[in-house]
Amino acid sequence: MKDTYILYGSYASYYTAKTRSYLRKKGIPFVERLPSDLTFRETVRPTSGSHRIPQLMTPEGLVLQDSVAIQDYLEERFPHLPATPETPKQKVFVHLMELMGSEGLVRLAWLHRWMFEENFAFVKKDFGRSFKPQGSDADLQKYGDLIADRMMSYGLPESSPSVRDALDKKYKHLLALFESHLIQHPYFLGGHPCAADYAVMGAFHAHMGRDPAGLRVMQEHAPRVLRWVENMLLPEVQAPEFHNVPIAYLANDEVPDTSLAILHFVADEYGKKFVLGAMGFNQAMERLVPQVGYALAPEHDQPLLPGESVIYKGLESEHRTDLYALWLTQRAQGYFHSLADHDQSQILQMLGSSTLTDLLNVPFTTKISRVDNRFSVG
Repeated sequence: MKDTYILYGSYASYYTAKTRSYLRKKGIPFVERLPSDLTFRETVRPTSGSHRIPQLMTPEGLVLQDSVAIQDYLEERFPHLPATPETPKQKVFVHLMELMGSEGLVRLAWLHRWMFEENFAFVKKDFGRSFKPQGSDADLQKYGDLIADRMMSYGLPESSPSVRDALDKKYKHLLALFESHLIQHPYFLGGHPCAADYAVMGAFHAHMGRDPAGLRVMQEHAPRVLRWVENMLLPEVQAPEFHNVPIAYLANDEVPDTSLAILHFVADEYGKKFVLGAMGFNQAMERLVPQVGYALAPEHDQPLLPGESVIYKGLESEHRTDLYALWLTQRAQGYFHSLADHDQSQILQMLGSSTLTDLLNVPFTTKISRVDNRFSVG
């Protein structure tokens, strides 16, 4: 056990699903514990300064919070089956999917969980088990109701048959795109998972691959996606359906059209807010002119900045920048702008005229850093 990592999370958790899959596919020795664990309450959470899951305790006692930060730390120590490719097109694709596949799809997954009443009995007791795993049904319901009330307090549209049908239509379209991809490829970029695969596990497993309403649609309309989800939970890299596919990224920096179709769909549906966030942040920093090291809303680990009036494509809107999403946005922008002009041109041609190209081309004026689970300038 001395070389074993401890993952603190739960099966109902969107972000824990990403990290659990990553640890298994990389073959990293770990055990999983619930947030009700005494060590989490007394040591892990006070050390990180955050209640959010997942959190990872290393064998040396270091505590890491956030699925992307955990992955970055472990990639240096476990380079086999790298989660991020090194070629320009594939790497930009992965960074964009870290944003769109995780922070974009969270909206669809969250709404699909809480807009369908058939999910409630399962989800609430599932949450309850995270905090009182050996509790009675009444105990689980009590804790589950508390968590569900908090989640639903963030603001839901009124649930109606037409609203639920519209959600299912989007979900089925996304599933159809993924089904088309999985006819030819086991993962987004070839023969082993990348950060893009891990990024969508929150939506496809923790929410819509376990909650009754989402799972029913997946079973009825996307059997290949269901198999992919099952495979992403196993330590084996090669699925039997693709036993002849080399365990490697596709050659020649190829990003399949079917992978790009998924990225474009998510960006078209949910990506505008990330463009507005980058633009609004730039405006705020132009007024503030902060020094390197300036703390951005240090009392919060994932803050929203005050609203900015932003004009995008001729339309003015009020938008509050999500600093966590901005951090991932700048990750993609920073790598893209580090490339030679020829590579940038090839990538823009690959992406076409889209929200994605708008996102990469928002001026990258003030870099933010994430240190000790807080954001600052620099």
